[in-house]
Amino acid sequence: MQGNLPPEAQEKLEQLQDLQETAQQVAVQKNQAESTLNETRSALETLEDVDEDTTMYREAGELLIETDHATAEDELGEKVDSLEVRLETLKKQEERVQTQFEELQGELQQMLGGAGGGPAGPGAGPSPGPGGA
Repeated sequence: MQGNLPPEAQEKLEQLQDLQETAQQVAVQKNQAESTLNETRSALETLEDVDEDTTMYREAGELLIETDHATAEDELGEKVDSLEVRLETLKKQEERVQTQFEELQGELQQMLGGAGGGPAGPGAGPSPGPGGA
């Protein structure tokens, strides 16, 4: 099918495929950010129930390093803030990609519809009148 498309349509189709890949990558990143944000919020909520004198540890790569309640709370709060900003950025990026995809898809449909004498989508062709076939 792609071999007999006009060059402009072929280019638009390739751009659509690129946008689809980008949309998938953004969706994966967004899901990861949402998951990490939920885990971090949960840890912060759990920390509220922990006595301030309790010995705590935080991960630093492969190590666990002792920390205090206030530091742990500050670090988790900063992580939540950072993840919320990241998530909003990804949502906006996802919306932009979706808008670009829809615009490009419309352009391609117009291009192909004009070149082929009309759309050939599902249900195309003569339709029976009110009296049936």
